[in-house]
Order: sequence, then C-alpha cells, then structure tokens
Amino acid sequence: MNIAIIVLLAVLYIAAAVLGLRYYTHMLQLSSYQFQGYFRSLRNAITNHGPIYAALMPYIPKPAKKKFVVTDRVKRLFVTYGLIFALFLIIGGVCAKSSAGKTVLLILLGVYIVLLSLVVALANFINKPVEKRISNWFIDDAKRILKEHEGLRIIGITGSFGKTSVKYYLTTLLSEKYRVLMTPESFNTPMGIVRTIREKMQPTHEIFVCEMGARHLHDIKEITDIVHPDDGILTSIGYQHLETFHSLENIVSTKYELLDAVEEKAADKVGEHLKFVNGDNEIIRANMKYKDAITYGLSEGNDFRATDIKVTSSGTTFTVTAPDGESGEFNTKLVGRHNVENIMGAIAAAYKMGVPMNKLKMGVRRIQSVPHRLELVKHGAVSILDDAYNSNPNGAKVALETLDLFEGKVKILVTPGMVELGEKEDEYNKAFGEQAAKVCDYIILVGEANTKAIKKGAEEAGFSSDKLFVKNSLNEATKLMYELEAGKEKVILLENDLPDNYT
Repeated sequence: MNIAIIVLLAVLYIAAAVLGLRYYTHMLQLSSYQFQGYFRSLRNAITNHGPIYAALMPYIPKPAKKKFVVTDRVKRLFVTYGLIFALFLIIGGVCAKSSAGKTVLLILLGVYIVLLSLVVALANFINKPVEKRISNWFIDDAKRILKEHEGLRIIGITGSFGKTSVKYYLTTLLSEKYRVLMTPESFNTPMGIVRTIREKMQPTHEIFVCEMGARHLHDIKEITDIVHPDDGILTSIGYQHLETFHSLENIVSTKYELLDAVEEKAADKVGEHLKFVNGDNEIIRANMKYKDAITYGLSEGNDFRATDIKVTSSGTTFTVTAPDGESGEFNTKLVGRHNVENIMGAIAAAYKMGVPMNKLKMGVRRIQSVPHRLELVKHGAVSILDDAYNSNPNGAKVALETLDLFEGKVKILVTPGMVELGEKEDEYNKAFGEQAAKVCDYIILVGEANTKAIKKGAEEAGFSSDKLFVKNSLNEATKLMYELEAGKEKVILLENDLPDNYT
C-alpha cells in the first residue's frame, strides 16, 4: 500500500480515536466519574437517538451545554488511554510475526476504536486508586486549613430541594454582620467543597456556609467528616435521585446525616450548635428526629413563622414572628410562597446567630434571585422564569404555581421532563403534565423519549394537542417559544435543562 495512503489512514484513525475518547470522557465527567451515571448516559444515547446515530455521535463535534473541562484528572485518563492503546499495539506486534499477524493487528485496532466507550470505563477503573490518593491529599489539606482557622463557624445546608437558594439567602443575611464564605454555585460535592476551602478560605472569614449535595446513601456523611459543621439546616426531603437512592428511607437517612453530625459536635459541649428544619415539609415532620430542632415555615406551630403573605408578579411581602415574640414586616422582590419558605430558613438561622430583625429586613430587600432557580428575567414583552436547575416533582409543582401568578399573560412551559426518579419517573412526569395542563396556554416538550409521560398526562387532562409541541432540542424549543403569536405578553417557564449525558 502507498505510504501516503497509510499515513492518511493513520491520521484519520487517530483523529477519530481522539474525538471518540473526548466525547466519552465528557460523558464520564458529566456523570461525576461514576460508572452508574456513565453507562446510563450511553443507554440514553441509544434510546433517544437510535443505535446507528448513537454510534456516530462521538465523532460529530457539537456545542455542549456544559463544556468539557480538561482537568488534571482528564489528562491522567488520556495517558491511560494511550497505555491501553500501546498494549493493543504490542499484542498486535507480537501477533504480526505470524502469517495472519497483520489481520490480527487490524482487528485489534478496530476493536479499540469500536469499544472506545469501554476503554474510557476501563481507564477510569484503572486510575481509581491514583485518584483516591490524590483526593485524600486534597481532603487532608482542606481539613488542615479548617483546623488552623480558629473561631470559624461552619453551617451545613442540605435538602432534596431549596438548599442552594437558602445558601444564597443566608449568606446575604449573615453578611449584614459577619464576613462570610459560601460554596459557590452548585459546588456541593466533597471535592467541590474541598476546592472552595483550599482556594477561597481567608483568615478573615468568620462563617463558612457549606451546601451539601447527595445522590447516594451516606454522601452527606462523607462531607460532614471533612468539614464537621457546627450548625445544620435541613431545607426539605422529597422524592429526588430515587434512581441512585433506591428508597425514600435512604433519602431520609442520608439527609439527616447533617443533623447527626451537628449532634455529634454538640456532645463536646463547646459552644452552641443549632439544628434548623423546614417544618412545612411533610416528610421532615413525619421523621422529626431531633426534638431540639428549630422549625421554620409558613404553618402554625413553627418556631419561626411567616404570615400575612401577599404575592404579586412583582414581589412578595410577609410578616415574620420569632420564637421570642419579636416580629416584623418583610419585603422581597422575589416572587412566590416557596421563596418565602426558603427565606424563612435563612432568617431563622441568621436571627439565632445574632443578626437583629431590623438588619434582616434590609438583608431580605437585597436578596437576589438565584441563577436558574425560578429566576425572573425580562426581555421586552417576554418574561422568562428560568428554573433550569430544578428536576424534582415538588419543585416542578412550585414552578407551575409561580407561573400561574402571572394573570392576564400567555403562559408557556418549556421542559425536557424530570429524570433520576427510578421506577416513579413516568408517574411523576405524567402528574407534571396534568398540572401543566391546568396552568399553561402552550406546552413545548424537549426530546420525545423523555417526555412521553408528560404528553400523556397533559392530553388526558384535556390539553389541546394544537398547543402541545415536541421538539428535538432546546434550540428548536427556544426558537418556537419566541415565534408563538400570543397576542399578549408572554411568560415562559424553562423547567429543567437536562445535561448532555441525558440528551
């Protein structure tokens, strides 16, 4: 064979291998390097696009919602990919000495590129011990920083939903009196928290507000063993991540690991250690583990309670009463009763930590919408309710209730549905469709495979098929939502935006 043709084929082979490895490594990264999520993303690709297109996807570069980040871990994976490839070449080279050696070598090269998805999984498995040692070094360094930071108060926040909002609100309120560091955005995994401590913690910080996320049993304990929180806030317990938790009991147990850690620290009898729980949450009420927990919410019987709530499309006013009887009227530009519930968690914690009521009022007025969590963004005659980071039944219901507040406007829902709900996924998505049918004028579903149950629920609730659309991508859905001739001002709810490993 001509040398030029051999070189061309080699270049094309290497290019295809690199593109494929990059794609599958991105899927692995989006799955937090967990095998369960990674293999689910492979199944999703086949289910949503069919086996032929799914096989071609790795070699077709396209824009990603969440960009591929070439971290040190990714670089180590590519080194391992190279070593696995070298092993194939060595085996092929040994075989090449036989009469059928070249054929065997070509078969091995073909196997490598056809099974790139498994090569990525194998490399991730091989690198696990190294990654564990590196992670432990970073964790130990973060522990050292916290240990050397005398007087630092650490507040842990967890919940099936609401934890990120409460984190932002609490940081705003505590900043009226203290120097506060919080975990940014959705940095709620052990290594995200460790990175925050190592890169952001300053000697001047007095309080560290630490959001703690969980997808598996004992995930919260893994975090509390690193930071050892002084106080804890449990914002909610609900049916989220059932695919990995497997049962509500496991969710309850894991969420309570935060308050267990606070109780353990309180046993040292050094300083005051507070537990806060959302007293309006039915599952928390049914599993009230600690009698000394301070409750907050909108219902009668809560230690911190909001009453006289007045909600409009431009903001919310409410009255707060503290356990000691002090009360005050609060105003926020945020819309909806759910925001009051989350603000109450922040008020309860900040008040108990010494921020007076008059300063809390000023702080609440300064609270901003949390990005992508029912964030209201206006574009002329179009208002966007951006709830892209939400993916749970309670949150979806609350989002529709908020959309319903916009009277006299055309209401449009754009959603790819909810995921990671295990066997109950279709049930909850169907209920979501039924709820949407009562509120929305138009429904735009993104992706046929993930939204069949929503479509069924909406249609069975009597929603007009002429006003229900199914689009293949968010770009197509976005284009349609602006093109719809509504005749009046439009309010568009963007409910959940599935990452690339689900689409």
